[in-house]
Amino acid sequence: MFALFLLIAIPSTSTAKALPDQKAYTAEQIVESVILVYGTRPGLEQIRKQGVERGRLTRSTPEGTSEESNYERRFVRGENLDKDKIRLDQKMSTLEYSLVYGGGGKLWGLINGTAFTPKEDAASNFLSQHHHSIDSLLRYKESGYTISSAGQDKQKGLDLYMIDVEDKDKRKTRFYISTKSLRILWLEYEEPPTKGATPVKYTKKFMDYRVVQQTLVPYRVVLLEDGRQSQETRLLTVTYGVKIEDSIFKNPEA
Repeated sequence: MFALFLLIAIPSTSTAKALPDQKAYTAEQIVESVILVYGTRPGLEQIRKQGVERGRLTRSTPEGTSEESNYERRFVRGENLDKDKIRLDQKMSTLEYSLVYGGGGKLWGLINGTAFTPKEDAASNFLSQHHHSIDSLLRYKESGYTISSAGQDKQKGLDLYMIDVEDKDKRKTRFYISTKSLRILWLEYEEPPTKGATPVKYTKKFMDYRVVQQTLVPYRVVLLEDGRQSQETRLLTVTYGVKIEDSIFKNPEA
């Protein structure tokens, strides 16, 4: 009832500048309403406890070349983001490549069935995508993250709420949320691609939202690095609630 009241109370249009006397909604009011729109906290926890996503991944280089692969992402949701288990399998023309996160910061890989330790940039990118994701907002309370309002903005005719999320390791993500639909349109953060490197500004855009098992899912995600598109993910199918064997997250050489 509380979240429903928030959703009704939050205006669908206008910005703080256009309506200076508009009531200032708290970060918690906005985010709790967003969670309601995406499927409610109990609904997301129950429906997305585990799942399988399949789609197409395109990576672009600064030189203008691109590499495409089919991917399968299997996951089991933990008590918080750090305890999630994720396996990303990619099939390219010449090899099969997997990255596996077993929870608690443990990351390893497979190439054509042989275990290996991922390079720093690959590991950093994988973990960064997990830490700076829609789930870091939707599961902020379970993960013990801090949220705060950065006010409102208007970009390209869109009225937006801006919400900042800081995790326990002081990583910060800014979310841009439509005041009309309460959908997350994009997020931004800055991180060095490798330790000691110059920080890069990342922008992750979420598009083509669809309803899957009573939850809201973006079927197209575009990642930009300092304004240049570096990756595009197109989701083809997603199924939640399927059984995931724990063995797929274990390193055979551990």
